[in-house]
Amino acid sequence: MFVAIKKKVVKGLYNGVTTAELDSLAADVAATMTPNHADYALLAARIVVSNLHKETKKQFSDVMHDLYHAKKSVLQEDAPLISEFHYNIIQTNSNRLNSEIIYDRDFSYSYFGFRTLERSCLLKINGKTVERPQHMLMRVAIGIHGNDIHAAIETYKLLSEKFISHSISTLSSAATSNAQLSSSYLISMNDDSINGIYYSLKQCGKISLTADVGFNVHCIRAKGSYIAGTNGISNGLVPLLRVYNHNALMFNDGDTKSPTAIFIEPWHGDVLDFLELGKSTGKEEIRANDLSYGLWIPDLFMKRVEKNQNWSLMCPHECPGLYDVWGEEFEKLYEKYEAEGRVIRQMKAQDLWSIIVSSQTDTGAPFLLYKDTCNRKSNQQNAGTLRCSNVGTEILHNNSEHEAGVCPSGFITLSKLVTKNRKFDFDKLKQIAKVLTINLNKIIDINGYAVPEAEIVAKKKYRAIAIGVQGLADALIIMRLPYECEEAHLLNQQIFETIYYGALEASCELAEKFGTYTTYEDSPISKGILQYDMWNKSPTNLWDWESLKSKIMTHGVRNSLLVAAGSTTLTSRIIGCNQSFEPLKSNIHSERVGTNDVKLVNHLLIKDLANLNLWTEEMKNRILSLNGSIQSIDVIPPGIRELYKTVWEMSVKTVMQMAADRGAFIDQSQSFNVYVNAPTYGKITSMHFYGWNLGLKTGLYRLQTTKDNSASRTPMRARQITETAEETQAKEKRLADMVCSLENKDACISCGS
Repeated sequence: MFVAIKKKVVKGLYNGVTTAELDSLAADVAATMTPNHADYALLAARIVVSNLHKETKKQFSDVMHDLYHAKKSVLQEDAPLISEFHYNIIQTNSNRLNSEIIYDRDFSYSYFGFRTLERSCLLKINGKTVERPQHMLMRVAIGIHGNDIHAAIETYKLLSEKFISHSISTLSSAATSNAQLSSSYLISMNDDSINGIYYSLKQCGKISLTADVGFNVHCIRAKGSYIAGTNGISNGLVPLLRVYNHNALMFNDGDTKSPTAIFIEPWHGDVLDFLELGKSTGKEEIRANDLSYGLWIPDLFMKRVEKNQNWSLMCPHECPGLYDVWGEEFEKLYEKYEAEGRVIRQMKAQDLWSIIVSSQTDTGAPFLLYKDTCNRKSNQQNAGTLRCSNVGTEILHNNSEHEAGVCPSGFITLSKLVTKNRKFDFDKLKQIAKVLTINLNKIIDINGYAVPEAEIVAKKKYRAIAIGVQGLADALIIMRLPYECEEAHLLNQQIFETIYYGALEASCELAEKFGTYTTYEDSPISKGILQYDMWNKSPTNLWDWESLKSKIMTHGVRNSLLVAAGSTTLTSRIIGCNQSFEPLKSNIHSERVGTNDVKLVNHLLIKDLANLNLWTEEMKNRILSLNGSIQSIDVIPPGIRELYKTVWEMSVKTVMQMAADRGAFIDQSQSFNVYVNAPTYGKITSMHFYGWNLGLKTGLYRLQTTKDNSASRTPMRARQITETAEETQAKEKRLADMVCSLENKDACISCGS
């Protein structure tokens, strides 16, 4: 092993190379050799962490001293990276804090997890990393809890042992002089005017420096509408959103783009142009590829698609108020405008649906969220109508022209909660959910808000938080439960029952001490209605819900929203587990090391195969050649093959049912990707209607498809459906496909396969 690495390192030598650079090169070389043996990854991690330890100070308080006294490299002006408040706390309690840190835990990160952490979270002075991972975690704990040293140490231990992770925004900026701890904002277009449009542009720019933004533009008048103030005609959404597209590129954190998602409702007169904006082909002047796009779908649209009825496109200026009402009230107002002839264009609802599905197969988007379901199941419904979600489609928070929605997020690592005898520790999960609730509740008060419209909303009116998960697939594998089995279904539900219960209990205890959020009165929860009641579902007997409801009726809750199962791409990469609640996408994944792409096999699978004496060079190459599927490798026992099924080898219906099962205990929503083999319009239509009828709030985050039904094919987000030569025939076939799927829901192979 060492000889092979040495030979490659020698090739990279040059005059003046430092020992630190040699260590870094050796680590990179070892990482590129990981496909040959899993031990190379361990070696790479040890080298790179050891190198960091050699290049940084050991004591936490010393590192924080350097960060507080940092200076700009050229002018040598003071440029403190740590706030004075937190610096003083750290120095006052330096002996205790220094003694609590366990530096060996830095070696628990994989090479690739460490590199992500180094790039995204560890603080640097003039480009040089000065923090170790354990320093960063203690900084985060002090950043959240301040003078409450006991709580800070409790949080540090949970972070250090990887039971929890806060958002990347929190990890990177806690305790700093610019503590932007929340990673998602939701805003509405300020006004359909020059002042309003450019005010919102400024808002998006300020938010994009540190977070992502979900932005609804329902109020912007449609193309061709009359503008009385100038005696002119509106150009509609397309040129406006192209300006916002450039804004998203200009204002970011200098490293990775902070994304912006645009939402409209499907009655908007520019919806057809809106669906073209994210495509990669066509005229450049109608493209805005650096934004994400989502549709905020009312039930009436789905009903009309189902019945093949007409759908009317309208201008919000001529048909005001549609985006501020939902359910029966929306339907009455929409049909009133139709009856009055306030229509830009009428088309078959199925024709518009076909265009939506076509866009999804081409680009993976638009996102689909069901407006009426989101509002019907919202604990904030007493304070306004939900207008949009965030970039990940898991945050559902009120926002308006004068209010910005925002909430801090954190994640629980489920795979860490499996005991040695392969049981799930629900008591520990509940305890962790309570700690995370307290942490996020504190973040609300100490956060620096990117826009003033967010601060009073966050601190007083709603006090929303978002607890999510990561590593569900890993937990199931460790427990020897195939993702689709009945026991896994039950575990999936009880995990979210427990998180919701623990979060509610903690929030109730906080309300007893500090009072409720200001819009608590008349909310569903103030009437004893919890999330699962809105789904007409009952929890299992795992927890005493009636006693908790009684406590809530007495004391209320501190936070209007508590649970949101968002995407965990970076935090899962750092921790070394599968994303959020998702099944395995593949048993291999690619990592970038310098200019090399390295394909890695699932470390849990390697361990299981090694225990069976089946892990060989030949086996590795076979799995790589099958792009991560092991279902056709007969020498692997059936039980192992079942355990390591990928999402491409599972029933879409089963995965969606599990989303609904946990959804009854998620008071916000989920970043719910859908994976479809060999997509057809019928399959995708059936899938969407199945999710809508299940009562999902997020019907689709991203659509991902394969070339054909073989799970061994490389999955692609954007895979166009092959069309016939004649577009007319293709359209007829698509519509026939959709009609068939709507009339034969239970038989459709997209959900039943």
